Amino acid sequence: MKNIFFKEKKKDNGIKKNLISLFYAIVAALIIRSFLYEPFSIPSGSMYPNLKVGDYLFVSKFSYGFSKHSLPFSIPIIPGRIFSKEPKRGEIVVFKTPEDNRTDYIKRVIGLPGDIIEMKNNLLFINDKQIEIKKINTEKYKSFNVARVSEILPNNLTYEIYEFEKTFEGLNTNNFKKIKIPNDNFFVLGDN
Repeated sequence: MKNIFFKEKKKDNGIKKNLISLFYAIVAALIIRSFLYEPFSIPSGSMYPNLKVGDYLFVSKFSYGFSKHSLPFSIPIIPGRIFSKEPKRGEIVVFKTPEDNRTDYIKRVIGLPGDIIEMKNNLLFINDKQIEIKKINTEKYKSFNVARVSEILPNNLTYEIYEFEKTFEGLNTNNFKKIKIPNDNFFVLGDN
């Protein structure tokens, strides 16, 4: 009879230890995901050729500070942004727009607060200066002919993008007039 009691007690201790370990693992995962890194999957081709559909990446949560979106389900515990730091031109960022608090977007920062941005015939101008470009080659992306181009920003950050070889009727992404980026705002573009 003593042996049965000892086995049951040992079994109960094992279950209790497993539950405690599971609790600590969940707490650790929530802390890591909320304050350090969050996994993302690329859902669209807007950042192609640098990020492809289905790519997985871990995004640093502390690079630009913390907000309510740093927490699971965007719980509004953090007012505004704390420990904030502005992104640099050319960095890839993940963000939510004020209009759509649920969807995560991933784009490249092109314009900083106070910048004047303009696009003329596929050429990007930042503060009235055309950024340097170098055509690499022509490729087929889906059913379109695209130019694979290397863009060099004023801070010497270089990355590759796709540009349509020709403008399609009703789809003119190659031109927009000068816009001044307001304070506390950034201008972002996809690489595709």
